[in-house]
Order: sequence, then structure tokens, then C-alpha cells
Amino acid sequence: MRVIAAMSGGVDSAVAAARAVDASHDVTGVHLALSRNPRSYRSGARGCCSIEDAGDARRAADVLGIPFYVWDMSEEFADEVVDDFVAEYTAGRTPNPCLRCNEKIKFAAVLDRALALGFDGVVTGHYAQLRTVDDGTGEMPRVELHRAVDHGKDQSYVLGVLTQDQLAHSLFPLGGTDKTSVRAEAERRGLQVAQKPDSHDICFVADGDNAGWLRDKLGPKPGTIVDESGETLREHDGAYAFTIGQRRGLRLGVPADDGKPRFVLDIEPTSGTVTVGPREHLRVDALAGVRPLWAGGVPRERLECTVQLRAHGDEHAASVEVSDSEVRVELRDPAYGIAPGQACVIYDGTRVVGSATIAETRRVTV
Repeated sequence: MRVIAAMSGGVDSAVAAARAVDASHDVTGVHLALSRNPRSYRSGARGCCSIEDAGDARRAADVLGIPFYVWDMSEEFADEVVDDFVAEYTAGRTPNPCLRCNEKIKFAAVLDRALALGFDGVVTGHYAQLRTVDDGTGEMPRVELHRAVDHGKDQSYVLGVLTQDQLAHSLFPLGGTDKTSVRAEAERRGLQVAQKPDSHDICFVADGDNAGWLRDKLGPKPGTIVDESGETLREHDGAYAFTIGQRRGLRLGVPADDGKPRFVLDIEPTSGTVTVGPREHLRVDALAGVRPLWAGGVPRERLECTVQLRAHGDEHAASVEVSDSEVRVELRDPAYGIAPGQACVIYDGTRVVGSATIAETRRVTV
């Protein structure tokens, strides 16, 4: 196959491209320029979209002996990921920009461009597995997305937005390998990124200070932090600096009457009121999700399955009701600190069934 290898400049994408070459694919390396001013994004070892990363990707392509190009995706990234991030926080929700980037950039804009140029698919360094299933009906075989062998690195959650057509044009060569083995392989291949640290946090927030970055974009929007009785505990500069379930950085000064830590329970973006209280008041036993996306067609109306509600969160046994426009999830065991805007990814064993964006939650009555 003739494929594009999306090369971020890290060890995973470099080894994924190398394995695609070993599999006799005709591979072209592509690095995505996501900002017209790359120095405004993360730099050095903590980045994933920086000038240093572009150089690392080019050197890896040279070692592999494959053509290499930089594709300018800055306009699409700003429109679909950065602006969405700002809008979601402004509305009091908690977005996942990496998941949004996979949906709108890496597996929509990039894949669409690759197919238009005559390529057959896109190779990435994501830790997930693809399995082709032929059900014997004479229809085209179905491609299933499964968790990676290395559950500590599994990225099926952030790929839960992919459709059947996108999965059919994707290759994830690292899904059956653990991270230690990938680094060792990179060393053997002479790739300079073998010991490069993984990227963390959000690539377009240069210093990792999400609240400060949003404050620069939106300006001060004063409000108050209150307890559940409505008593004002202090003022703040913007509700966008908080997310449901947050404990650190509240700077309340006066301890709670019971001496227990307080967490963000609710955010009212119009008034800027942030309500805090004890952790047990964060327990959620049901949620509704909108904008469902299915990896292999719309499933039956009711599923007994598991759901994952954070990128690095635990799985929860659940019953899911499916309709055209939403999913409703009943959790068998409560989850804590689940915020609207996050993704609910639905699993059948290790297989990704689909995903939805959490719109509302139901708290457990204490």
C-alpha cells in the first residue's frame, strides 16, 4: 500500500513509520505544522508540535530513507481544535483537545488529503489494535478498533471518535507492543528519538498553564467561589480556570467546617459562580451523551458494556441506551468528577463500540 506516516517527531511515530517500511508499504513521512508561529506552542522535549519536533521527524525520515514533507494544518487546527477548546471552557465544559484533534485533523483533514493524493491510508504511532472481521455475509469485512496490548499506553479512548471508513484506512503498527520494546527498537534502528520523553498536557498551551492561557485569550471575567449553602469563599478572575472535580489551586484559605478537602462541584459560566463541596458530592451514577460516533455502525438499542470517561481513567460497567442523537448511560458503580464536555467511550470487552460527548450527569443522592 501507498501510505502517509504521520510523524510527530516522537519515538512512537518514528517506529510506526519504520514498521510500515518493513511491511513493504510505500511510505511517505508527513509532519503536521499546527501553528503559523510554532514557538507559541510547546517546545523541547515536552512538545508535540514544535520546531524541534519537526526537525526530529525529518531526521527520522532520513534514517528510514523515506520522502518527508511538512503539511500546514494550522488553519484547520485553529478552527477545529483551539477555537473549540476556548468555546467549551467559556461554556463551563471540559473538552479533550487531543480527542478533537484525532477526530478533525489527523483522521479527517489529513486522511482526506492523503486519499485525494492517491494514498491508501495513514500510519500513526497510536497504541491501539485493528482487527479485520469477515462475518460471512458477503459484505466488506469490518475493521474493529481494540485496546493495545500495553494497557498503560493504550490510546483507544482518544481514537473512539473514528468511523468505520476511517479505521479501514488506518494502520497502528504499535498496538501489539509495549513502550519499553518500542524504545529498544528505536535504539537498534539508530533513531535519535529513542529516549525522547513523551509529550504531555496540551500542545498549544506553551507553558502548561491552561488557566493562564485562557485568561490571555478571554481576559478577566470575575466571579465567585461559593460553598453549597451559597456563602462566598473568595472571588476569582474567570470560571474558565476551573473544571468539575478540581481540588488543587482553589486557594480557599478557610478550611471546610468538617476539615475535609473541597472540590469543584458545579460551574455556572454566565454568572461565573463556581460551587465547591466534599468529594462524595461528585459521585455520578448516570449520564447523557450527545453527538454519538460509532466505530462499526449503530449498535442495538441497549448494550451491557463498559465505558471509559477519561483518557487515563478506569472502566465502569454500564448499561447504555442508544438512539440516533444521544446515548444514555447507567453506571453500575459510581464515577467521580465527571464533567460535561468529556468523552464517554463505549467498549465491548477490548473493542471500541463508539463514543459520545458528555452533555449532562446525574449525581448520586447522598
